[in-house]
Amino acid sequence: MTDDTRRGLPAPPPLGAAALPPGTYAGQVVLVTGGGTGLGKAIAAEFARLGADLVIASRRAEQLHAAREELAAVPGAGRVTAAVCDIRDPERVAEVFDAAQAALGLPDVLVNNAAANFPSPAEDLSPGAWRAVVDITLTGTWFMTREFGRRHLAAGTPGSIVNIGASYAWTGGPGFAHSAAAKAGVKNLVETLAVEWGPYGIQINGLVPGLFPHADMTESIRTGLDRAAPEARGARQPALRVGAPRELGWAATFLASPYARFVTGHTLVVDGANWQRRSLVNPEVIPLRTQLGRGPFTP
Repeated sequence: MTDDTRRGLPAPPPLGAAALPPGTYAGQVVLVTGGGTGLGKAIAAEFARLGADLVIASRRAEQLHAAREELAAVPGAGRVTAAVCDIRDPERVAEVFDAAQAALGLPDVLVNNAAANFPSPAEDLSPGAWRAVVDITLTGTWFMTREFGRRHLAAGTPGSIVNIGASYAWTGGPGFAHSAAAKAGVKNLVETLAVEWGPYGIQINGLVPGLFPHADMTESIRTGLDRAAPEARGARQPALRVGAPRELGWAATFLASPYARFVTGHTLVVDGANWQRRSLVNPEVIPLRTQLGRGPFTP
């Protein structure tokens, strides 16, 4: 018997709508890593819509140029600058903050969105592959956070940090041991620094996206999604739909806003309850190597 009463969660308001009052971020500087593409750019757009001055950082200059023009055209946007930055390099991180401070002022908000990821059985991960993901996702996030925190502590000014996380920081992530371990560290930074820096006016929260398809998804992630027909992706979510990138942007702008000043040390999951989904009867266990189409492991 099929339950024909299913409706799923309602669609979000249209692109261009704002969850906060116009001008909420007027006169404030927001720095978004990985802001040249995908969800980072979508988050930056919602801060821009609320009047923020933006600094978007990425390793790829060509993506930054296009994103800067796109974000500057968002209605309500303040000034938009871009900085090429490998967040694994603490000296380059400091230079980006110096440039941002000279051009726009000390960033009031930091969104740590930049990360790296690809699926792999744990036993196939080389030392270099492990370091590549952990160094960007965890160490790079730490370098950005540390620079932001030190500057605000020295200036005696408040600030807000939003770390983009992943639900497998709680559950584990078969096929993504490197990323899951790194994201668990990112989540722990939220909880640790909220206590350490709260007395100085610095709040820090986490934000976990669910399935938000967008044009800049990596090939490996897109391939994984395409194993299911695109029209069936929503049916695999309790919400019976996928997320719209602006919904993640709305959550980020709230967490960093004056209306969330007493929210700190928290990680908000925006995924339509998908990460909590369980079946009455577990499906058959299919080894990860089989799922990825790899043969038996050979050293």
